[in-house]
Amino acid sequence: MLVAVAGGWQHRTKRAFADAIRAASVVDGDVRPLSQSEALTLMCIAYFQPITRSELSTFFGKEVSRDLIATLRAQDFIASGPRAPQPGAPYTYVTTKTFLSEFGFETLQDLPDFAALVEI
Repeated sequence: MLVAVAGGWQHRTKRAFADAIRAASVVDGDVRPLSQSEALTLMCIAYFQPITRSELSTFFGKEVSRDLIATLRAQDFIASGPRAPQPGAPYTYVTTKTFLSEFGFETLQDLPDFAALVEI
């Protein structure tokens, strides 16, 4: 089927065929699912972007490592945003078109309502 994602169009298959397609395809590199901390950090960046690593650490109540940020950058889910207007002008992070595409969103406005997620 043809679906609109990230400001463009993609051919997608039904999820029921995913295992067969994955088994038949040649994949460059090792694709692994996101860890819980990577997924939570990515969610936080998606909802509150642009956001600094320090702000992420404050949100989670513990340090968000540079390695975790590097992992999300390596998968092209996040990129550097504008410098924050704070002392030292730290980098901010924003999501990419790859993030939108991989998670099936046309725009960030397609994300589930954050207030509804908090109630769960």
